[in-house]
Formats: sequence, structure tokens, C-alpha cells
Amino acid sequence: MNETVTGMAKNVREFQTVRVGRYESEIDETTDCVVCEEFFRIHLNDEFVVELAASPCQLEELGAGYIVCEGLAHDIVEVRVSGDEIRVYAETSGVMKRSLPESAITIGKDDVFKIMNSLRSEIWDKTGGTHCSVLFSDGGLVAQSNDVARRNTVDKVVGSAISYKIDLATCAIGSTGRESAGMISKAENAGIPIVISRSAPTDKGILAADRAGITLICFARDKRFTIYAHPERIN
Repeated sequence: MNETVTGMAKNVREFQTVRVGRYESEIDETTDCVVCEEFFRIHLNDEFVVELAASPCQLEELGAGYIVCEGLAHDIVEVRVSGDEIRVYAETSGVMKRSLPESAITIGKDDVFKIMNSLRSEIWDKTGGTHCSVLFSDGGLVAQSNDVARRNTVDKVVGSAISYKIDLATCAIGSTGRESAGMISKAENAGIPIVISRSAPTDKGILAADRAGITLICFARDKRFTIYAHPERIN
């Protein structure tokens, strides 16, 4: 199949395809936009940490956010990106899990829907192939990311907040992805007290949120949502 690179920061490629319907006459040659996926290597203080498949955008944010969300460091000093290498420099001595205040922030029902309504992007509209996360503080959008991997979107919005020195304890994060224990762990390590998703939780995700003191909201769509842990932050 033929393919060409489009604009949009090299995040999308166009492929020539054949679209087939149920009936014999429903066969069309067409062009589809497909999201790009590349591999990046993250280093912490010049030590290799992990290789990730990710969308090729917001790479500094990805590096900083990954290190913080995995609990490897809290204080990011610098991030350098060269090709597929992301080098993060941070203070790692005495790193411990963050503890969340009992009620860091509260939000209303309308805020939940406002956060969910912001989970759209041009890349998703064109490809349908990305996850999205957003970060809200004081009722306003402070960061947004799109990526082929749902966990990367969390890393990227956290990395963006770090670069702008936003207090993550005042934030709520919205996501399109399933809320597993790994996703909740990222929020806990970043110190984010409210997690909202359009999708479902897993059992371990609910238990992790309950233990960490995180308000977990899932199935937030169509003017309704379900609170699975710590409902006291929703008024």
C-alpha cells in the first residue's frame, strides 16, 4: 500500500486503502489517515530506563512525566531530546511516594462533564487511533495530550504541568483510557487527587484508588458518571 506523510507535526500518515462493505457493489478505493507510532528510549541521569512506543510529539513532556509518574524522581532539572533518545536529569535521592491530602480539591458535577467534553482533538478526529488526557486546575484546562498509548497521555500532561510549575495536588485528570492499577499508580506518584475516565475501571484500579485516597470516576459520558472511590471530592 502507498503511504505519504502529512502535516500535523508528523503525527499522521495517509494510506491508500480499499474500503469494503457488506454488498458486492460496496467497494471503494480511498485514503485513510493513520496515526504514527515510533519508539523512544528514556534515560534518567544518563542511565537507560525504558523504551516506549509513542506518538512523536510532546517528547520532553513524555520524558519528565514518565519519570515522575513511575515514582523514579519528583524534581525534574532538565530534559533533552535528540532523535529517539529522551534524557531526563532529576534529583533522585530520598524519593518516596507522594501522600495525598484527605481532600486536596473538590469539584462539581458540571466540572466532570466539562473535563470529559475537552477530550477531543484534531488527530483523533482524523484517525480515531489515539487516546487523550487532559489536566484541569481551578476549573480551567492546563494541559492536553494525545498518544497511541493511554499511559503516555498521562505522562505527557503531567510533564506539561511540571514544565509550567503547576501544583498537581490542585488538578483533576481526565482520560479516554481504561483505569487500571497502573494508571492509578501514575496519578498517585504525580500527586493528582481526582481521576476521571470515559472508559471502565478494573478491579485492581478501584482498589488502588481506594488505598491511595484518589477519587475515581469512570463511565463519565452522556450526562452521567459512576464514582468508584472517594466520592467526598464531588459536590
